Amino acid sequence: MRLGGVLQAVTEILAAAEISRQPMAEILKDWAAGHRFAGAKDRAFIGNIVYDALRRRNSLSYKMGDNKPQALAYAALLAQGAYNIPALERLLSGDKFAPPPLTAAQKQAWAGGAIKSAPPAVQADIPQWCAASFAKIPGADWVAEGQALSERAPLDLRVNSLKAERQQVQERLAPFGSVPVALTPWALRIAAPSGVGRHPNLQLEPAFQQGWFEVQDCGSQMAAHLCAARPGEQVLDYCAGGGGKVLALAAEMQNSGQIYAHDRDKARLAPIFARLSRAGVRNVQVCNESRRLALPTGTMDCVLLDAPCTGSGTWRRFPDAKWRLTPEILAQKLAEQRQVLAAGADFVRPGGRLVYVTCSLLYEENDAQIRHFLRRNSNFKPVNMRARWAAAIAFGSGAALPPGGGGAEPRRRDKILPHFTPYGLLLSPRQTATDGFFVAVLAKAAA
Repeated sequence: MRLGGVLQAVTEILAAAEISRQPMAEILKDWAAGHRFAGAKDRAFIGNIVYDALRRRNSLSYKMGDNKPQALAYAALLAQGAYNIPALERLLSGDKFAPPPLTAAQKQAWAGGAIKSAPPAVQADIPQWCAASFAKIPGADWVAEGQALSERAPLDLRVNSLKAERQQVQERLAPFGSVPVALTPWALRIAAPSGVGRHPNLQLEPAFQQGWFEVQDCGSQMAAHLCAARPGEQVLDYCAGGGGKVLALAAEMQNSGQIYAHDRDKARLAPIFARLSRAGVRNVQVCNESRRLALPTGTMDCVLLDAPCTGSGTWRRFPDAKWRLTPEILAQKLAEQRQVLAAGADFVRPGGRLVYVTCSLLYEENDAQIRHFLRRNSNFKPVNMRARWAAAIAFGSGAALPPGGGGAEPRRRDKILPHFTPYGLLLSPRQTATDGFFVAVLAKAAA
């Protein structure tokens, strides 16, 4: 496709997103089905511009002086830096498939738009109504946190220690530029693509088919590691989903003890069976809905609650979700979180631990939920997360953590700290070069 056709496609897709509640991945899939002449490279190029436009919708619209899909498509392409307005005009001249050209007012706005004068939520590229929650991130420049969530994300991998060593997998994936991540001894990272580039489909690699690694953000890996699951323990993952953290826990437990994987949504849980087989995991029992109630209460050493949430910590990967989020959706998630906290707590044995995790940076889903829970459950106490973090990363070398996006300078492992909150800790693209995750560990009083 010529550049004009690409820009017109982006415009149409962004316009469709304005009236659809579908995830962008589905909208792109529908567009491709109706435009079979577009090749794989064309689809990747279009997808990159669409997602870049959504990641930075506020700031790009402000700089262009226009928030319409056509203006946003031009702005996202210009922001990549490969073209300026005169070069773009020359390339699009006479292209019958191109959208209408930029107006004089739009060109003037783009040339003179100073984003530093924009309102904070515009600079941060987050919905205005989320600003008050972001402002509660402890000791943080919340605008910079939002900006980091607006960058392209790297591709993180967790090496399956049941089958392979990190160096083995790194050598297998050398053509993709994978590098070790210092926060864990199992993580590898492939840098975020630039320009028209895209991430490789690593599920086609023999090492993936052999179960040597899984695709999993380093923040998710750390959340599982902070559970401190030990060989021989009894562990319940109450909201297991597709099983990413279950696989990580099984490896840390060296395939001993027992992990119960449960999720109330059977469709979300379905992929776990193939993943367990491929990874060589033998200490997991998958609990369907009828099995859940048969599990004995008060017997689990550790209960992991990877709670349903808004997913605001993953906006780098799913930027359309940030603009579909509403206060009503947040309220629904808060109610669900309180339900799973109450249900999961019943399974913790005296002296055991309850680990609450969200992939969110919103205060209401994190510290506020733990505070609400503790007021009603005096037999649980928060664990010192500074000490737990220090213990969790006390392994491996002091190698640098690769940037998570946005060109941040790598930092030494011993200099990487999350945001510590009153009840837990917060990982974020800006602070730890990971997706956004909240982790709180609560210890249940001994009998």
